[in-house]
Order: sequence, then structure tokens, then C-alpha cells
Amino acid sequence: MLYNIRRVRRHPTQEASYVIIQALFLSRLESCNSLLTGLPACAIKTLQLIQNAAARLVFNLPKFYHVTPLLCPLHWLPVEARIHYKTMVPSYGEARGTAPPYLQALTDGCCFTMVEEEEGSLPVLTSGCLGLVGLEFQCRDNGGPHRRRAVECCTDQDFCNTDLHPTLPPLTTPDYVDSSIHPIALFISVTVCCIILVLIIVFCYFRYKRQESRPRYSIGLEQDETYIPPGESLKDLIEQSQSSGSGSGLPLLVQRTIAKQIQMVKQIGKGRYGEVWMGRWRGERVAVKVFFTTEEASWFRETEIYQTVLMRHENILGFIAADIKGTGSWTQLYLITDYHESGSLYDYLKSTTLDIKAMLRLAYSSVSGLCHLHTEIFGTQGKPAIAHRDLKSKNILVKKNGACCIADLGLAVKFISDTNEVDIPPNTRVGTKRYMPPEVLDESLNRNHFQSYIMADMYSFGLILWEIARRCVSGGIVEEYQLPYHDLVSSDPSYEDMREVVCIKRQRPSFANRWNSDECLRQMGKLMTECWAHNPASRLTALRVKKTLAKMSETQDIKL
Repeated sequence: MLYNIRRVRRHPTQEASYVIIQALFLSRLESCNSLLTGLPACAIKTLQLIQNAAARLVFNLPKFYHVTPLLCPLHWLPVEARIHYKTMVPSYGEARGTAPPYLQALTDGCCFTMVEEEEGSLPVLTSGCLGLVGLEFQCRDNGGPHRRRAVECCTDQDFCNTDLHPTLPPLTTPDYVDSSIHPIALFISVTVCCIILVLIIVFCYFRYKRQESRPRYSIGLEQDETYIPPGESLKDLIEQSQSSGSGSGLPLLVQRTIAKQIQMVKQIGKGRYGEVWMGRWRGERVAVKVFFTTEEASWFRETEIYQTVLMRHENILGFIAADIKGTGSWTQLYLITDYHESGSLYDYLKSTTLDIKAMLRLAYSSVSGLCHLHTEIFGTQGKPAIAHRDLKSKNILVKKNGACCIADLGLAVKFISDTNEVDIPPNTRVGTKRYMPPEVLDESLNRNHFQSYIMADMYSFGLILWEIARRCVSGGIVEEYQLPYHDLVSSDPSYEDMREVVCIKRQRPSFANRWNSDECLRQMGKLMTECWAHNPASRLTALRVKKTLAKMSETQDIKL
């Protein structure tokens, strides 16, 4: 092989030189180097010498450079072995005019030396050549968090990487963090933690007190229902509880059982507090007042008032049961009472005209219920005095026999005579502005004096008497139903409107002229005038009104 190369060199022709280049560089170099991995070291060295000699003879050049692609199969050799087996070819700049395109393309790039150390192992030194693609990034590679690496590149001369001595970067250690905490930071942290702890304790305490304040309704919600024998009616159950119980209504477990067994039939009303439904329990019709969850305070207060000892009265809406029913997604607050198909006094008066007897019966039964509320009953099983605070025709129901009963006790206040305290419910709800007395409108009401609430009820009751009397027929004449002050304020008056009419101008609902020609209506007019007097101390009490109406009934020979 070498002899043939020398002959060509003595008689060089372009064609002969090209043939040798193709033979040695394209065929032998490529095929041999691609198989270097499987050859012994002595064979590889012989091939390298032949390649180097061929390159020297053909190009007559003293300098030789290794070709990067041809060295790729040598990566498995140790570093010291690779240095001896470098493939030498002319540099791209000197051989460009005579070397084939294959060699021209292979000579671009640079030499590199790399030292690398993986975590937990010894450093490894590697040398070689790099192509142009990604050269800038490869020469700057410094490994990662678990591998230290240093790379140095050069292009100034042949085997320039033999003079490169990259050193591994020093081990990085995390900055030392001072574990001592500044006294101010420590103080702030402790203070914040203490404040949060105190807030949690306060929250838990008030939550506990709130649950404790209504133990009747929260305790036993998961208990089984009690057994109510078949054939027992609501009337029987209530009579039994009054004769053998505390007088405060049905036992709580019985109430819960009834509430669970009620079937809702239809909605019969809706207000700001919730909805009213007609339901059935064992065939008996009952009224179910379903409170909105935002009106829980009203539900609790009304339930508490209804279960007051000796509260039951024929002219106060009959209480049956109260319960909290959870459906999983929301909570329903039930108040179950007697059902009266005639509805409220407001609805009744709009559709019904009255004679003298019906008028007196409505008025007398209403004030009888109010008188029972206002009256304190002394004894071991006594009843406190109670003021309604939201009396109006919509909160009075008409029974089948033409008598009335007072309902909606969600705003009621109790007077505790033992401690001389007024028990006011923690409720954001207020009364109806149209029926508010002057002392409430001008905020002069003495909230610590229970008699002030009693007199406020009497003002409202005077307006109810006016509504009843307007619908009484006399001489074949009767006025259509209207709310009090219908001709002075709008359908939904504001505080300012009512204050101007009631407090500043001191106006009251007007009487029809026909009342003067009827003795009973004239006395009714006098009675309501004394009830809605501007000065609370001048107003009649419920007991006084009750006696006056009873006397009027006797005069008319009417049995109430």
C-alpha cells in the first residue's frame, strides 16, 4: 500500500491522486473506523498508521489533524489510548483545494478536553473534537446539581487539547443560615400566635354559649322518634300535656315526631320571615310556618314564647310543635300551629262585611288574647307579662267561629318581675312602620321600662279596632276595607313619612259620619281614640278595653 502511494507521488496526476484519496479516505477510513469498536488495539494502531502515512504522502504536508466523526467509535477507549490512535488528516484550510468534499466538511470544529465527576464517583477525563452545531453551548456546559463538569475548547493548532487542563468547579455548599432569631422577630411571632389562640378560644366560647342557650332544640336531634299510639289526635295530646305536664306544651320528643310525620299540602302564604304551608298530620290540618335560615332568631323567640308556661289561651294561636329539619344541603325551621282556614283578619275584612255582633266578637276576642299576653300570672308555675311589639291585622287570625287569635310572636318581649328586667330578643327584625306608635317613630321609647311596650301595643290595637269598625254595616252603608293612614301615606311608607304624619302633624285615621248615628260605632270610635292617644300614659290598657267591649255587648244583648 505504501509502495503504491510513493509511485503515485513520483508521477502525480490529478486522476491518480483523487483515486487514492477516495480509496483511503472514503472507503478504508470510513469502513475501518466504523468497526474500530470490535478490533484489538494492535489492529487499530496499524490502521491508524496506514491512514496517517497515506495522508502525508498524498498531500506532502507536515501537519495533520484528527477528524471528529471518525473518532466517535473510539469513545470506549481510555483517554491515554485515544491520544495514540488519533486519525490524522490535513487541516481544512490547507487541503481544501485538493481534498474531496467529504474531507472538506469534516475538518470544521474544535478540540475539547472535559473533566467530569458524578456524585459519589472519581473524576473522568475525556478529550475529543466537537462539530459546529451547538459548539457555543457545549463548550460552556458545567453539569448539573448532581454532576460536576468542566469543559475547555480550542482551535488554535493541531492537538491543542493536549495542553488543556480543565479543573472541576469547587463544591457548592449552602450558605450558612444563622439559626438565631432576632428578639423582635421572636416577640412578634409569639404575640401573633397568642392573639390567634385567644380569638379561637373566644370564637369557641361564644359558639358554645349559643348552642347552650337553646338546648331544647339542639340536643336530641339524632334521637329516635317517640311512639304516638294510633287514634291519638292533636287535641288529645295537648290536653294530656296540660294536665300531666309542665303546662309549656308537648314534650320535645313528641314535637319532633309530629314534625317528621307532617305532610306538606300547599303553600298558603309568604312573608318577610318565610312561608306558611297547610299540612296534614294523621288527617288533621295544621299550619306549618317555615322560617328562612336568616330568621332563626325570630323562630327561636316565637318558639320560646309559645312554650312559656300557661301560655295557651283560646285567643292566642295554638302551638303544636317546633323542630329544626336538616335536608343535607340546607336547614328548615318549622313552627307548627293550629290551622285556620279563614286566614288573617286582614284577609277576612277585605272579603267580609260585619254586623254589630260580628264586629264586637272580633274586637273582644282580639283584646282578650292581648290581655292574656300582657298579664303576669304569679305562682310556682307562673307566666311572665309579654308584649307583642308587632300587632297588626295580618298577625291576627280569624277562627271558624268568628273569634280571633293573636299570632306571630317573633318580636315579643318578656318582663322578668323577679329581677325587674325586660327580656328583649336579639333580633334585627323590627315592627311594621304603619302600626308604630309615636314614641317608637321619634325614638323616645324607654326600652328599659316594660310598660312602654305594653302601651305601644295598645296604640297598634287602636288602629286594628278602626279597621274592624269600618267594615261594620250601619244603615245599609259600609266602607271598603283600607289600611290605617291609607289616605295619608303610600302603600309602603318610610319612617320619615310616618313620623311626619303621626308625630309632627299628630294625625289619626278619620271616622265616617255615619258612626255618629250609631251608638255602638260611636263608642267604638271613642274607644280607639283613647287607645291611640299621643301620650302613652293616657292610653287604655287591654283589660280596660276588654271590659268596655264586654259592657257594650251586654247593652246590645249580645252574648260573646
